[in-house]
Amino acid sequence: YMCSFFDSALLDKDPEVSISLFSDITQKGYEKKRAKLLAPFLPQITSNPASSDRSPASPEASGPSSSSGGRRNRSGGARDDRYRSDIHTEAVQAALAKHKEEKMALPMPTKRRSAFVQSPVDNCTPPDTSSASEDEGSLRRQATLSAALAQSLQSPDYWINRSVQSSSTSSSASSTLSHGENKTQTQPQPTSALADILASTRIGNNSVPPDVTSYTPERGSRVDSRVDLPPNAMPRALPRGQSRTSMLDTTADGVPVNSRVSTKIQQLLNTLKRPKRQALSEFFLDDSEEIVEVPQPDPNTPRPEGRQIIPVKGEPLGVVSNWPPALQAALARWGATQAKSPALTALDVTGKPLYTLTYGKLWSRSLKLAYTLLNKLGTKNEPVLRPGDRVALVYPNSDPAMFWVAFYGCLLAEVIPVPIEVPLSRQDAGSLQIGFLLGSCGVGLALTSEICLKGLPKTPQGEIIQFKGWPRMKWVVTDTKYLTKPSKDWQPHIPTANTDTAYIEYKASKEGTVMGVAVSKIALLTHCQALTQACNYCEGETLVNVLDCKKDMGLWHGVLTSVMNRIHTITVPYAVMKACPMSWVQRVHIHKARVALVKCRDLHWAMMAHRDQRDTNLSSIRMLIVADGANPWSVSSCDAFLNVFQSHGLKPEVICPCASSPEALTVAIRRPGARGAALPARAILSMGGLSHGVIRVNTEDKNSALTVQDVGHVMPGALMCIVKPDGPPQLCKTDEIGEIVLNSRAGGTMYYGLPGVTKNTFEVIPVNQAGAPLGEILFTRTGLLGFVGPGSLVFVVGKNEGLLMVSGRRHNADDLVATALAVEPVKTVYRGRIAVFSVTVFYDERIVIVAEQRPDASEEDSFQWMSRVLQAIDSIHQVGLYCLALVPANTLPKTPLGGIHISETKQNFLEGNLHPCNILLCPHTCVTNLPKPRQKQPVGVGPASIMVGNLVAGKRMAQAAGRELGPLEEEGLVRKHQFLSEALQWRAQTDPDHVLYVLLNAKGVAVCTATCSQLHKRAEKITSALMERGGLNTGDNVVLLYPPGIDLIAAFYGCLYAGVIPVTVRPPHPQNLAATLPTVRMIIDVSKAACILTTQPLMRILRSREAAASVNVKTWPTIIDTDDLPRRRPPQLYKPPTAEMLAYLDFSVSTTGMLTGVKMSHAAVSTLCRSIKLQCELYSSRQIAICLDPYCGLGFVQWCLSSVYSGHQSILIPPMELELSLPLWLSTLSQYKIRDTFCSYSVMELCTKGLGTQTDTLKARGVNLSCVRSCVVIAEERPRLALTQSFSKLFKDLGLSPRAVSTAFGSRVNLAICLQGTAGPDPSTVYVDMKSLRHDRVRLVERGAPQSLSLMESGTILPGVRVIIVNPETRGPLGDSHLGEIWIQSPHSSSGYYTIYGEESLQADHFNTRLSFGEPHTLWARTGYLGFVKRTELLGSTGDRHDALFVVGQLDETLELRGLRYHPIDIETSVSRAHRSIAESAVFTWTNLLVVVAELAGSEQEALDLVPLVTNVVLEEHHLIVGVVVVVDPGVIPINSRGEKQRMHLRDSFLADQLDPIYVAYNM
Repeated sequence: YMCSFFDSALLDKDPEVSISLFSDITQKGYEKKRAKLLAPFLPQITSNPASSDRSPASPEASGPSSSSGGRRNRSGGARDDRYRSDIHTEAVQAALAKHKEEKMALPMPTKRRSAFVQSPVDNCTPPDTSSASEDEGSLRRQATLSAALAQSLQSPDYWINRSVQSSSTSSSASSTLSHGENKTQTQPQPTSALADILASTRIGNNSVPPDVTSYTPERGSRVDSRVDLPPNAMPRALPRGQSRTSMLDTTADGVPVNSRVSTKIQQLLNTLKRPKRQALSEFFLDDSEEIVEVPQPDPNTPRPEGRQIIPVKGEPLGVVSNWPPALQAALARWGATQAKSPALTALDVTGKPLYTLTYGKLWSRSLKLAYTLLNKLGTKNEPVLRPGDRVALVYPNSDPAMFWVAFYGCLLAEVIPVPIEVPLSRQDAGSLQIGFLLGSCGVGLALTSEICLKGLPKTPQGEIIQFKGWPRMKWVVTDTKYLTKPSKDWQPHIPTANTDTAYIEYKASKEGTVMGVAVSKIALLTHCQALTQACNYCEGETLVNVLDCKKDMGLWHGVLTSVMNRIHTITVPYAVMKACPMSWVQRVHIHKARVALVKCRDLHWAMMAHRDQRDTNLSSIRMLIVADGANPWSVSSCDAFLNVFQSHGLKPEVICPCASSPEALTVAIRRPGARGAALPARAILSMGGLSHGVIRVNTEDKNSALTVQDVGHVMPGALMCIVKPDGPPQLCKTDEIGEIVLNSRAGGTMYYGLPGVTKNTFEVIPVNQAGAPLGEILFTRTGLLGFVGPGSLVFVVGKNEGLLMVSGRRHNADDLVATALAVEPVKTVYRGRIAVFSVTVFYDERIVIVAEQRPDASEEDSFQWMSRVLQAIDSIHQVGLYCLALVPANTLPKTPLGGIHISETKQNFLEGNLHPCNILLCPHTCVTNLPKPRQKQPVGVGPASIMVGNLVAGKRMAQAAGRELGPLEEEGLVRKHQFLSEALQWRAQTDPDHVLYVLLNAKGVAVCTATCSQLHKRAEKITSALMERGGLNTGDNVVLLYPPGIDLIAAFYGCLYAGVIPVTVRPPHPQNLAATLPTVRMIIDVSKAACILTTQPLMRILRSREAAASVNVKTWPTIIDTDDLPRRRPPQLYKPPTAEMLAYLDFSVSTTGMLTGVKMSHAAVSTLCRSIKLQCELYSSRQIAICLDPYCGLGFVQWCLSSVYSGHQSILIPPMELELSLPLWLSTLSQYKIRDTFCSYSVMELCTKGLGTQTDTLKARGVNLSCVRSCVVIAEERPRLALTQSFSKLFKDLGLSPRAVSTAFGSRVNLAICLQGTAGPDPSTVYVDMKSLRHDRVRLVERGAPQSLSLMESGTILPGVRVIIVNPETRGPLGDSHLGEIWIQSPHSSSGYYTIYGEESLQADHFNTRLSFGEPHTLWARTGYLGFVKRTELLGSTGDRHDALFVVGQLDETLELRGLRYHPIDIETSVSRAHRSIAESAVFTWTNLLVVVAELAGSEQEALDLVPLVTNVVLEEHHLIVGVVVVVDPGVIPINSRGEKQRMHLRDSFLADQLDPIYVAYNM
């Protein structure tokens, strides 16, 4: 639980704060000096109703039970009917007051303005959502109050910032590490200095940078002078020896810390530092065991201590002489003997009587209907209905007479009526479930009225639409004019009641399934008899029924028992109540009714509206039956109603709460008491005890007490027990809460058509402690939780379906609703529209509360209300809320009678269809069953012993090698051409017209080709230009700024001919100079380029005004445009004295945002080209197609170097041309019959997403990919298996072989380590266990195993390359079941980082490292990637078993959380699966908080749906709690040229508040 943190000192200084924040908490002991300030608006603020005008007239006002006074000063809508309890409000206020001292600033979520848009609100909101019943007075009062608050409140940001500065927290932020390197110790100091610590050395301030001199670079924490690349910043050099540690976890480099985001994160850290609730038992499990928390029982848990309960017997059913043999017989009798007697009066919408149906009419119409159903619907031989068939009754509540006739008509015809709600639209909430009910009951025919039929939704052809999930239905209209009078000889068959089904009543389960409870004819009769006896009904009485007459008490009393006793029923439908809430009280008054049948809601509404009615008299009532009296919160409604209407003649003893269940029908009902007799006692129970299922009378702490009233005695003729709600039906002890089970002839018999579920509910035999059954009697589970009190009175404390089991404790949804509503939501939420349910996340139930927010509620109000609900529920129920969501008004799914459809709401929540406008998640608080963080064990054994241990255990060391390079073959390119520049000259002489390069445009036309001699001549022209105009010295660096094409290649060889070092740089994007030009400038500055070669258009851009806006254009080095050079030959071409001389520099931005340049020597270039030539069998008659960016890594090698070395023809396809014409690459492969092609992931993704649906069109155009033998993705990351597989599957139809697609792998220290060639075996795929991987272990599992990750081999290791897997900390070799850093040894490794400072020691670490044990003399290069080697069953080209190298991820990118190692891509894969609208996601950590950024591809109203789903999936699959969820627009996550995410850039932009997110949620 979290609460806003305010220094108590601050509160003392500033009384206004306390008013504005706790506008509805009163604290009696306030100092006098505040009283003055409070005086002007004290009446509005007090919400302690106990002190409001308690009426002394009320006889038991002083008793503990009825503490609700006459509250005329309180507006109507300020309370929800069901949950109105003043005691509870006080309790909640007290709980909140307790929190007040320790308030903490909660970071408020950040929202983009447009995300505030609320859905339009219907103007007339029905009163049960209790907004219509608000009188103007209350609104006026709220307005004055909010005005007063507004004056006393400064902006919330002010408070947030104040609180951060005043909290003196030690800055844990700077010392949390991401890789567990040595910590940089910082002394705790006040947070105001946080900026200095965090931005340690990057901001020019006076704080001393952390001491990093003692830092030993032992873990490949690779720091050299690579420069980080903030998106809009010029390069700042790192001081020497600056370790990566202080860069990774400070607010990234140079971001001012007081930006909005980091303040909020700091608050979040402050709140998370507060002690959490004690976790359940701490445990740490090894990988092999499942991570499931087994809570250790708490010794202080209250346990039941009473004796075993004895079944409770109801009074015997009396024997009545003239009792009819069946209900239809009673109707026949009254229809014949009392034809004029009124049976039913219906009201119109204004509450005036509309018509009265007499018993004679009811009988004759029912008879007509029965005759019509049996004889007139089909032919004589083929009747549509036979006795025993099920028929749906679809009638609106406002038309009770039609329903009565239909119901009795069905009984007379002996068909089984199934009353259901009128469907309003195809997509009604729960329509599928009603369909399930109709299906399970085998209903094919629906009876309805003409008016209702007209109102049903139709197809354009005028037929009634097929409702979602419903079986095919025939509709029959039952209005009198369509019925046939029975023939003289026809008589209905009225048998004596037996066990056949009479009718089916629907019920919805907790999961939302709707089932039909079958009630037999004998049960129907017995139930009527039992109700008549219990309620003492007399012939000819008048009854007012406000309940739904289709089911439950409304049907049992108002339709069945009333006919049995010839009662006159006046029905008051829901629509009338909405228009005129007093109507039922007026009917009682006018008709002198003896019995009224209501719910708490109706009591509440009548109370609110009673001011208009002075002359009502309720003294005629002998029984006021409260149908939902079993809800624990009904007691306050009953008390308040009595308080108001006692003066109108209402007698206290006539209020009769009762308990019922769809399965057992009426369970218990309070009989009317004798005049003046003492009222039954209340039970005041401890909430804590209830949560453990134990009855404990609460005396000391009234804040967490629940007051319940009894629901009378068990029904006549019934037998009742209390059994444990879960597991076998064991009898409870007397002081234990359990489920009420009932044995009675008057209950339901089964769930129709569902024998399996029926057995568990209707055929329960309770067992004693020893497990022995209590005889043969079958009981029915009622779904009610309760106990039997003194005098055999039944008490109900909740329903099974509202039960939330969290960490072994039970909470009742209704209780939580009551607590939430007692937190005065002045203007935040609607009271009747709140849903509480639990979802299972990470092996436990988590509580979710969803409420509808008022359209005028401000962000601050809502957020404050939410945070206070968290505190209240935590205090009173001792349970953490997982999620609290507010949705726009009128958007929650409703049940037909206006309540909230809980199961549908839950479904929407889990599917991401809820569209909240505010959300607060608290996983840090309530997820207490996470495994204990792994403690890294100090390694007592050295690397040597580990290696020996591995060998003894028979594990092989993890190493692999490509085949031998072998001596140079005699192909004319003999040893003398060890330089690429010489190779080109030699080709120009020996084979001048051989075409080396073909460049295609978007139309697939070759716009430019280059033969050997053309390329040579163009290179010469550039060389002479460089010599004449550049004023260059040998060895100077020259930047090549060209679009992908042949000019770039010519310029490269021109540089080699001139003896200068080429540096290829991606040109700036003309439409996005601000973002792309600084990177160009940075590379030019870092590489100290003496000259820039480029084209005319690019030269103009470099000097343009737009460019000047983002960089200094006056200080460019010499720029030479190479477009129209004169034909000159240089005097001589340069030849390097040794092959160790530099050939070129390769600059690239790593995914961690590091700009690194590596040096490639001539020797490395030649060996690399030779290695690729051998692997891919390249020679001059071959053609390959390249669709890659040619600026760095293996892409550059393939584009510029390989063809010149091997002589094959390269068809060049610039990837940007694909944006103009997607099929370009694939149609080229088909047209030129290419066997080998190289591409990037970006290209593959473009084709998969853009062409996936167009394979048929491509096929029609004749695109055929069966020629492609290998399609290699050039990458420096873990192979994207999902992408390559979907690419293969999609284009299989075009003839693409499933074996063709593979990947390459390169890194900065070695540009090409693996490349799937022609000779090796196909790349293999393995499935590894993710949990082991987090421990740096590799455990292979079967495909589809839970928590498994599929990995594809990165291609065959190139000739001449050796690979070994090494522990990055100890630098000892590892066995092949371990994940470690990939080290390589190869003649074509880069010779070092190109650095400004010449920080040699650091480079030697990466390029010339020795193992600490094993082969001490071999020099290795560290790739910085984690991976493992597995020996496969396949044979390599040499006939040995093939060793496959699997790359898992970059060491620098891994997240160390809870002592385990996570790879961002794995968390991102889970996140992207969480919701259909997540286009892409990225994760990073900041100060040990996991931040998830998700791109939203859908509409902005879905933004908040992502927050809980992302949190759930990361918790479930990775056992991590997400700290911050950021929802952004598509395309916000930065991606480099290889299509890799730049997570560090993203982090910097987020912390500098530059993302313009749609929503930022800070999880508590």
